Amino acid sequence: METIKEYQKENLTIIWKPKKCIHAGVCVKTLPKVYDPKAKPWIKSDNASIENLKGQIDACPSGALSYRES
Repeated sequence: METIKEYQKENLTIIWKPKKCIHAGVCVKTLPKVYDPKAKPWIKSDNASIENLKGQIDACPSGALSYRES
């Protein structure tokens, strides 16, 4: 069964599928205050705007990060 983690920021849900991640590092390089691989939880969505989060997630090369809006 696939592991899926979800992180919330207002009406945005960030979805992370760890098995799809290729560790390209685009997320960490783009938004280092949000993505910290050494921290738990490793995604701190409050450290960026929704627009910045969506832009970074759209740039994820593996599709491991996605989002939905409610």
